[in-house]
Amino acid sequence: MIQTCGLIGTQELILIFGALLLLFGGKKIPELARGLGKGMKEFKKAVDEEGLAKDLKDVASDIQDFKEDVDKINPKKILKTGEKTVGRKK
Repeated sequence: MIQTCGLIGTQELILIFGALLLLFGGKKIPELARGLGKGMKEFKKAVDEEGLAKDLKDVASDIQDFKEDVDKINPKKILKTGEKTVGRKK
């Protein structure tokens, strides 16, 4: 006989479902399944929002870096600093 580790077969699923049916009754199982589904949905939403917040921080950082680079090569600033050095006579 071949044994597989970690896999749940049909016999195990039937046994688990039967135990749940005995413990909670037929009316309670759909409510439990609904609650489990809502919980999974909220968990996925929270994980996605966390990833989105991180992405937004990364984009904001990139934009700030870009602004700093643009300020370094801003022609108005270059001309102003150039006028100061050109206007000086010794």
